[in-house]
Parts: sequence; C-alpha cells; structure tokens
Amino acid sequence: MANIRNFCIIAHIDHGKSTLADRFLELTGTISKREMKSQVLDQMDIERERGITIKLAPARLNWQGFELNLIDTPGHVDFSYEVSRSLAAVEGAILLVDATQGVQAQTVANLYLALEQDLNIIPVINKIDLPNAQVEKTKHEICQLLSCPPEEILAVSAKTGQGVAEVLRAIVDRVRPPKIIKEAPLRALIFDSKFDEYRGIIAEVRIFDGSVKIGDKIKFLSTDKESEVLEVGYFDPKFKKTEILQSGEIGYIVTGFKEIVHCRVGDTIALAANPVLPLTGYKEVKPMVFAGLFCKEGDMYPRLREAIEKLKLNDAALSYEPENSQALGFGFRCGFLGLLHLEVVQERLRREYNLELVVTVPSVAYRIKLKNGSQIEIKSPQELPREETIEKVFEPIMTVDIFSPKDYLGSIMQLVSQKRGIYLNTEYLDENIAVLHYHVPLTALLVDFYDKLKSVSSGYASLNYDFLKYEPTDIIRLDILVAEEKIEALSTIIYRDEAYAVGKKIVETLKESLPRQQFVVKLQAAVGGKIIAGERLSALRKDVTAKLYGGDYTRKRKLLEKQKKGKKKMMALGHGRVDIPPEAFLAVLKR
Repeated sequence: MANIRNFCIIAHIDHGKSTLADRFLELTGTISKREMKSQVLDQMDIERERGITIKLAPARLNWQGFELNLIDTPGHVDFSYEVSRSLAAVEGAILLVDATQGVQAQTVANLYLALEQDLNIIPVINKIDLPNAQVEKTKHEICQLLSCPPEEILAVSAKTGQGVAEVLRAIVDRVRPPKIIKEAPLRALIFDSKFDEYRGIIAEVRIFDGSVKIGDKIKFLSTDKESEVLEVGYFDPKFKKTEILQSGEIGYIVTGFKEIVHCRVGDTIALAANPVLPLTGYKEVKPMVFAGLFCKEGDMYPRLREAIEKLKLNDAALSYEPENSQALGFGFRCGFLGLLHLEVVQERLRREYNLELVVTVPSVAYRIKLKNGSQIEIKSPQELPREETIEKVFEPIMTVDIFSPKDYLGSIMQLVSQKRGIYLNTEYLDENIAVLHYHVPLTALLVDFYDKLKSVSSGYASLNYDFLKYEPTDIIRLDILVAEEKIEALSTIIYRDEAYAVGKKIVETLKESLPRQQFVVKLQAAVGGKIIAGERLSALRKDVTAKLYGGDYTRKRKLLEKQKKGKKKMMALGHGRVDIPPEAFLAVLKR
C-alpha cells in the first residue's frame, strides 16, 4: 500500500486550481473525453457562474500504478475553513501560484496552514502560456517564501496541459506515503458530509487506522451514536462503490443516519465494538459576521429550518440559532465567515431549496459590560441594551495583511485610514511587492472594504485577515423608518460620529430603490427618538387631466385640487403598508 499519495491543491482565488484538477482527471483517464467539461469538481452552479471554488471536492486518480487522492480546495479567505479541513486529511500540498499575479495574500495564508500540518509542499507556477507571464519574477518570490532552490519549482500551463505530467511525477516522488496501520481498530476522520434523500447522511472520510466494510457496526465518538455501514467507496469523482476502505485511503461511508445532528465534521468514526481515542479534529470555527435570515412568507419557516440543517451538514462553517422578530416573524440568526459566505448561503437556499428570503443587515458580535457588572454578547442591533445601562462596549479587531504592488500603497493607506485602521508596518517581498500590516475593526471590513480595495489598486491588491482581540469602542443603534414605521431588518449598529453620514446615505439609497406608492412616503433615520436624516418618496400621480380638451383652464385646476385633497385624505387616514423588495435590502447592505 506504499503506492498511495494523498494531496490537495492550495492557492489564492483565481490562480487556476480547478483547471489544474481538470487536467489531472483528463491525463490520468479518470474522466473520459466525452464527459470532460471545465471545472469538473465544481459541482454547484454558483461555483461555475462565478468561477470560484466554494466546496472542497475529492477525487481518486490512478496513474502508473499509484493511487493519488486529490482534494481541490477553495481560494477565497471566506472559505479558509474548507482548506484547513482538507489539509488535515492529506500528506502533501501543491502550492499553485499564477505567473501573471505572483504570490498573493491567500497563497501565504494557505501555505502557513499547510506548514502547521507538516505537509510536503510542491511549489508550482501556473499560466506560463500567457503573454504577460512573469515566470522568473514569480520563481524569485516563491524561493523567498519557501527558502527552496529554484529548480524545485515546476512551471505548468493548466489550460494547455503543458508540464502537468511532471507535477504528477513530483507528487509520487516528493509526497510521503501515508502511515498504514492495518491491524489497529478503525479510526476515520470525517472531513465533509452530504445529505442524500434516499440513503441518509454520507460521511467523506480519511481512514487513518484499520479498515471499514459494508455491514460493520460503527460509532461516532463525539455524538456517541451507533449505526451500520450501508456502503463504502471512493470518489471517481462521483461515488464509486467498493468492498472495503483501508488505512491510508480517502473515501465515503453511507451511514444510514437520517438525523443531521448525529454526523459532525471533524468527528472520528470507530467500530462500535472497539472503543479508541478520537483523532484530533478541527478547531471550532468562529463566525465573524451575523445576519438574520427570514422567510418572506411566514408558513415557509419549517422549510427554512430543514434547509439550513441540510446546508450546515455540507457547510461546517455556518452556525445558526432560532430568532423571533416582531416585524419579520420566525427566522434564524446565522453566523458566517464573511460577506461572500453570506451571499453564497443565501443564493444556495434560494436555488437548492426554492426559498425567498429577507436578510437583515449583517453585524458583528459585540461584547457589552453593563453597569451592574455583568457582561453580555450581542449579535444583532435589536439586542443592544438601553444606553443608560451600558458601561463599556467592546468590538472585534482583526490583523489584516494587504499584498500589493508598491505603486498603489498611497491609495491603499488612505482607504484603510478612512476605515479606522491602525498602521503597524510594511514588509517588502521583493523590489515591487509590499505587504502592509494593519489592525482594523471587523465592522470596517464588513460591507464594501474588499471591493474598494480592488478598485483603488486596479485589482492587484489582495488581503487576508485573522481575529486578534476585543477593544473598547463607542457605538449606537441606527433605526430606519419607512412611512413612520420602524423597519427592524434595516436597523444597524454604527459608530456614534458616523451616525448622520450613514443615516443620510441609507435613506438616499432607499429613495432610489423603493417603488413609489399612491401616497408620499417618509424615509427617516433615527437614533433613539431623534430623527437625524430624512427623505421623501413622492407619490405616484395619475394624469387626471388626460381626458380634458379645450375649455377653460379652471376645469383642469378643479380636477387637480380634487386629486390633491384625495392624496391629503389618504395621508391623514393612515400611511398604508410599504412592501420593501429584497433588492432594496441588498442596496442598503452594499450602500
């Protein structure tokens, strides 16, 4: 069994991981030419449309008598938890760097994750076929990063297939084979799981010790639940049934569980008869961004609950708890790793489970010390206590590393200082690439920081962030009133000195994105009971004079006066209910 190699591909977003995985599948004959399409391992529509990998995807390749187990990983910082999970299941990693972009933020962040797991690293430069490829410059950057000789770095074009066979050879030569412990009792690490309507929960596992076959009685160590194995197999990249999975292999186990809570990512599977010590799983992932998910139709709540449970099984970084809102009814307060993660979850719920959702404005978790000495953590603006009861508020601060060509340093520094960032220092990877180190409040990174960073650096800058600590801050709650009715979903927590500017911006955004009504709609931003900014959405007016022709002007005046009185009466009787479309909520989020 020394012919097994387990490896994954790590890189910054858009450096060509999925394309390289396609070439591996093609070259090893795992997928026939007829079935071949680009981004084979990206199985969700969203991944294909956006050209990003969201889910890790395993596949087994057979090449020159070797069994190569590949896991394709995401590149975006919001999905770094997927990367850490795939690294725990393998012995080697291909570090892929785009020859036109060079080393970027996630390249370094994912490399450190791999080095922590003590993996064999194979550096590979991709996209060498492009006219603007800078192979020597990129080689120099990688040598500085890894302290390796230049001849160890392989150069490929994943698109044309040039040099890909050499990478497969390097995997066989440089990645150590897994430790095979056949005689020991079964220990398998769950690195991912899926829910199948007919077969129940399917656990994707790496077998460390022993073996597992159909009919074995197994036990999940953290939940203490037992079950019988219905099927085992490997990824071809579709499910391919086999008789047995042995030590060192990566595959799947059909557990037969219907209850989603019984199977946790990072748990260890053992034989029910042989209790063993659990494998070290993954550290619990801490959500950074919180938002409420509510159904547009109240009776869809049970469907939303079921959908979120199934999604959680497939996306271990998602956390959720039930929430009840006066305005929006029953829903869930969900924790995400970032805004892209939130957007993807929302889109998956809409497409895969056919749910129309209202998403509240994202917020971070604040810690609040009250005057009575107790401490609470709040995740939504509605939970913020009254100002007179608060002694101190603490917000999460992140360490942020920004990689950029040095021509853009001035505009990036300006952007980060506007976002309340505290400058630490600058490092230079070479004469052109600089790394800026900052401490920035998480709130500042939330809304549009990434987009603005890309625009001030012409798309060249990249960033990575990590939680540092909690620090005191001065915040208040901003309420938005539409037609004098408070809209809970639009309440936000903001800095006191930014209240007017943010309030003004939100009401202006709403004015542009709300449909006009039969009556004048007041749009207001309020802090406490005080209105600090306002706009008016003028009423729809029917052309009542269209049927008049000829005659005296007073006939026209009479009709217009009558209409004016009607509109006044409409305002006096009540304001009517304004239905806020999801586009308006999104416009406010992206303000």
